[in-house]
Amino acid sequence: MRSRRKPWLSYLVVALGGLVMVVPFLDLVMTSFKGPGEYGTLPYHFLPKHLDFGNYAAAIDGLDLPLLFRNSIIVTLVVTTAVLLTSSLAGYALAKLRFPGRAFVFRFVLTTMMFPPFLFLIPDFLILVHWPLAGGNNLFGTGGSGLAMSIVALVMPFLVSGFGIFLMRQFIVSIPDEVLEAARLDGAGEFTIWLRIVLPQTRPVAITLGLLTFVNAWNEYIWSLLIATANPRAMTLPVGIQLLQNYLDPARTTPIVMAGLVLSIIPVLVVFLLLQKYYVRGVLTSGLR
Repeated sequence: MRSRRKPWLSYLVVALGGLVMVVPFLDLVMTSFKGPGEYGTLPYHFLPKHLDFGNYAAAIDGLDLPLLFRNSIIVTLVVTTAVLLTSSLAGYALAKLRFPGRAFVFRFVLTTMMFPPFLFLIPDFLILVHWPLAGGNNLFGTGGSGLAMSIVALVMPFLVSGFGIFLMRQFIVSIPDEVLEAARLDGAGEFTIWLRIVLPQTRPVAITLGLLTFVNAWNEYIWSLLIATANPRAMTLPVGIQLLQNYLDPARTTPIVMAGLVLSIIPVLVVFLLLQKYYVRGVLTSGLR
């Protein structure tokens, strides 16, 4: 009853939380328009004295944007598609199929979510270096560079997501078994059931998972930097923007880097705005399930 009498308190908390979240983004955009020597001075000025659009021109000139965008788009689309495919298939199998060791497999998937990703950087890289019959390697994985020098190395460690399998499995469990049994009685196989019955019902949570995967793949930096050191042609947009500051005038470094970050954020914003309603619906339904 008290919360109903004072709805302004809830609105105030939400407004303050939104302000805290949006101020860093606005500072990023405002800094991208600041001129030489404006950033880092005291007292701090949030707004630029004069709009300097030359920062965007300098960022574009200093970056090989076609190559960086191509690599980032390829990596993001491949990773997002693979995660959605593997998560939905594995989630369906763990939720609706009966086979020996199902509980153990599900617990193993949960266990993989407890390890920090950087723990696997060196093992993943060594596996790619010693990949058999690739990059000059023989059958035993020696003699060449394996897959470490190709753009394939950017996507290999991220094709399967433990979190994605867990999320899809928890949602698919709520689908009535009677619906699936009716399909089996009509002669539908498991793949047909997954494709025609399960997938349409998991659309909201699948779009949510796809959006989260898209953002993570687009912003991936540490692994991309490791691969870019071996093959600069495999460099993605976040790595290129970070390395941009090594070739700039120190007085203009930060505003130009911020301009590059704004350019890299635009695709993510567009995708999020297009899928926002599905994202909210997926978060709500997955939580209620």
